[in-house]
Amino acid sequence: MVIIAVDYGDVRTGIAVCDKNEMLASPLIVITERKPDVLAKKISAICAENRAELIVLGLPKNMDGSEGFRAQAVREFAEELKRETSLEVVLRDERLTTVSAHRLLNNTDTRGKKRKNTVDAVSAVLILEDYLGARRREKQ
Repeated sequence: MVIIAVDYGDVRTGIAVCDKNEMLASPLIVITERKPDVLAKKISAICAENRAELIVLGLPKNMDGSEGFRAQAVREFAEELKRETSLEVVLRDERLTTVSAHRLLNNTDTRGKKRKNTVDAVSAVLILEDYLGARRREKQ
């Protein structure tokens, strides 16, 4: 199944995709958009273009597992995505994905503007990889 992962942000939103066999998650694009309704339309077009069957949306949680105001904004955006795409939207805990993405970019010595434009897509890949790993474990 082709799955799209979304690392939703106020300004930049990272998008990743996996192959039909759910083996490889790859960064796709970073969208710069502040309006949630416009962003949902752009993501809908990406889903259609890639023939996505499911969306995984990163849910920001506090380190203690509680949800803050940002999580509520993501839940509202999830509803917008469902309306716009008619696809199932699964929320996935994204704690520390941005930290991990920055570490990966440090290892590849990615700096400056390129780093700023890449970190959100890498975070989306990490969200997707986490989700795919969970799906594999459930099937065992």
